[in-house]
Amino acid sequence: MPLTGGEIRLERSHDGRVAHLVLDHGRYNIITMETRRVMAERFAEIDADKRVQVVVIRAEGEHFTSGGDIAGFMEVEPVDLTDLGHDVTAAARSPKPVIVAIDGYCFGVGLELALSADIRIATDRSRFALPEMKLGMIPGSGGTQRLARLIGLSRAKYHILTGERITGQQAFDWGLTSHNCADAQELEQAVDEVVTKLLGYSSMALRTAKEVLDRGVDGPLYTGIELERKAYSMLRASHDFAEGVAAFGEKRAPRFEGR
Repeated sequence: MPLTGGEIRLERSHDGRVAHLVLDHGRYNIITMETRRVMAERFAEIDADKRVQVVVIRAEGEHFTSGGDIAGFMEVEPVDLTDLGHDVTAAARSPKPVIVAIDGYCFGVGLELALSADIRIATDRSRFALPEMKLGMIPGSGGTQRLARLIGLSRAKYHILTGERITGQQAFDWGLTSHNCADAQELEQAVDEVVTKLLGYSSMALRTAKEVLDRGVDGPLYTGIELERKAYSMLRASHDFAEGVAAFGEKRAPRFEGR
C-alpha cells in the first residue's frame, strides 16, 4: 500500500554519543505515513537514551527526499490529517541538538522535517521547495510557520504561493542553512566538524540553549529575556559550568558531564 514502506535506520557513532537517522526509501526517499510514525518512534528511543548527545538526520541515495507519498493522502480520512505533522517533526521537540545533512531534493514534508531540526547543512546542488500549491493544498507539517520565521514572511509567501524552488546558495544566503557545501564529500566533512564541536560542549548547556531559543523566539522580547535570565541562573549552579570555569583558568580542555 502507498501508506507503508520507507525505512529510517538508527545507527550510532562516537561510542553511542551520536545517533544517526538514515532515510532509506529508494532514489527519492519518499516519506510515507509509516515513515512519519517511525520517525517519532526513533526520536522517542533517542530522547530516552542519556548517552546520546547529538542527532544527525541524513539520507541514502541521490536526494534527501522528494517529499510525501502523494497518492497515500487520499487513503487517509481528513480528520486523521489533523495531527499529520506531529510525528515527522519530532526533532523540534527533542531536547538534543539535531543536525540535518541535505543533498539534492528537499521538498514538501522533507523540507518540513528539515525545518523542525536545529542546524541544516546542505550542498550547492540542494533544492528546497514547498510545492503543495500545485496539488491544490498547503504545507501541513509546520512549513508555513517555520519557513516564515527562518527566511522572512515576504520570501516565505512567495515560495509557498508559487511553489518555486530555493537554490542551495539562496538557502545559505537567507539563513535557511548554515553551510553551502560544494558536494556530498564536503557535506560529510562539515557535518563531522559540527558534531565534533557539539560533543565538546556541555549537553546540559546545549539542551538549555535550544529550549531558550525555541521558547523565546515565539514570545515577546521581554519574555524571552526573562527566560534567558532564569536559565542562566540555573546553569550557574551546574557542575559543568564550574568545570568550564576551572578548565578556563587552568588552560585545559573541560570535562563536561551533562549535569
